[in-house]
Amino acid sequence: MKKLSVRDLDVKGKRVLVRVDFNVPQDKKTGEVKDDTRIVAALPTINYLTERGARVILMSHLGRPEGKPNPQYSLLPVVERLKQYVKGEVLFALDCVGEEARKVVAKLEDGGIAVLENLRFHAQEENNDPEFAKQLAELGDLYVNDAFGTAHRAHASTEGVTKYFRQNAAGFLMEKEIDYLSSVLEKPERPFLAILGGAKVSDKIGVIENLIPRCDAILIGGAMAYTFLKAQGRKVGSSLVEEDKMDLARDLMQKAGGIKFLLPKDHLAAEKKEGPPDAKGKPTVIFENPRVVDEIPQGLAGVDIGPKTIEEYTMALKGAKTVVWNGPMGIFEHKDFAQGTFAMAKAVAESGALSIVGGGDSASAVHRSGVADRISHISTGGGASLEFLEGKVLPGVAALTDK
Repeated sequence: MKKLSVRDLDVKGKRVLVRVDFNVPQDKKTGEVKDDTRIVAALPTINYLTERGARVILMSHLGRPEGKPNPQYSLLPVVERLKQYVKGEVLFALDCVGEEARKVVAKLEDGGIAVLENLRFHAQEENNDPEFAKQLAELGDLYVNDAFGTAHRAHASTEGVTKYFRQNAAGFLMEKEIDYLSSVLEKPERPFLAILGGAKVSDKIGVIENLIPRCDAILIGGAMAYTFLKAQGRKVGSSLVEEDKMDLARDLMQKAGGIKFLLPKDHLAAEKKEGPPDAKGKPTVIFENPRVVDEIPQGLAGVDIGPKTIEEYTMALKGAKTVVWNGPMGIFEHKDFAQGTFAMAKAVAESGALSIVGGGDSASAVHRSGVADRISHISTGGGASLEFLEGKVLPGVAALTDK
């Protein structure tokens, strides 16, 4: 990695301000942390710093509190979970800037940890306000960014704050993410396959364009497949299609040229009906009577890839040396429509390839299918990993000090 690492810092007795990603799923009623994967992912950096006598100040956002304090999004439940994993006392500041934050940080001893309250309780965080960034920076002597999941956002705590430090380093998680993702873009071992799914072609345009010259095959699934299929003149029934992206879909397939660009051959399709309104009053969609079809007739919508496609995609993955996967193959949240996504997770795990799974739904699918321990790297940042694979410069990475 070409950026300064936490390993390069002299941290003993220093206040180290660390941006972590503690934006974790919580129980809506109790606030209890439901999945602490992101907390655990930050532990190598936290433990490294405390063991070397640093005074560690952790800052993160949680949820979308709309720029003002909201008890529902307090980091206090996260602090309680963090205490289960680290030695010693963990202090908590009721604000991330100002007198309250300064008082708590002043109490820190070498090897101690303090957590600041939710950064997004201040609108200045997402606005990358220089004065707010300066107030954050005043709490530390050195800065470490270990929040890859927010590295694609130029916020005060990820980009603005770095202007006030002489040394800005990557934490171990950030370093690991960059190393893995860089390896597939720069020198992938071949054959190199990409599996791309999810709802919209528009979300994956940049990734497809950036991977076409680098890949040996691209396997398409999820609702985005129906835009490609319709662009080929195939019947997709009532499936989700981006009508305004049909020409783009044709262009991408033409650009693919010499590489395999695989689309589903068959589908699990279901009747699409309007259900009762959700909490916001919008009608929900209900899928009933699923069946396997080669072409989707009107009145049915694709909800997963079919058995022929699962077989073809599984065969394509055999012998692969590098695999990148971002986006599910169907509406996998519904157990009846999860077979294609779980089959891909299993096929990726069994391929023996260097495998990188993007965050969000793909990461959730890998965990739910029970093969997470056989995947080389599961990214903690859905949007950030997607932008990295597009070849974009991530502001939170660019702001770190060069080696």
